[in-house]
Amino acid sequence: CEVGEKPEMISGAYLSLYNTDFMILLSQAQSDRTILAKQLGISEHQLSYITHSNSGEGLLFYGNVTIPFVDRFPKGEIYNLLTTRPEDVKNEAKTE
Repeated sequence: CEVGEKPEMISGAYLSLYNTDFMILLSQAQSDRTILAKQLGISEHQLSYITHSNSGEGLLFYGNVTIPFVDRFPKGEIYNLLTTRPEDVKNEAKTE
């Protein structure tokens, strides 16, 4: 469950939000961070992982544990298969 798309819908999705064991949050807008911090009990330090963060950075929630993460995945064949950025694959093809 990735709540990060539309946090303003939390009130309507309250049961889904609290009925999941696993959730990932990526970079969030200020207004969304405020809502999420209140609803999920995210600390100021943890908020830094979803404030103007880069690709591969965020917060992982598993049960009652919150884990900040930074994942720098090296570019190459596997990256090209997994990326959600088609422009990366297109740009790499141009350089080959």
